[in-house]
Amino acid sequence: MHNDYVLIARLMIPTDAHVIRGCLAAAGIDVILTDDQHMQANLLLAPAIGGARVMVREKDLPRANEILAAFERGDLALADDADVGGPAAE
Repeated sequence: MHNDYVLIARLMIPTDAHVIRGCLAAAGIDVILTDDQHMQANLLLAPAIGGARVMVREKDLPRANEILAAFERGDLALADDADVGGPAAE
């Protein structure tokens, strides 16, 4: 089945998993994030459960891998002086 979810990444820092989920979702890819809540409740569980799992549909795997690679290369990083929509100057 091409609609089955497959594992694309395991991350030991829950915040990193959420950032990657956001990058994938922004590209229109359905994402499931699991085990992040367990890790946030008790970070010592992370090694035992293998980290937070980021999962995408099998049909989206090639595009998701491209996005993950771009993230890891730093292609998706914002410049230090990027305008991220702060308060408007009056």
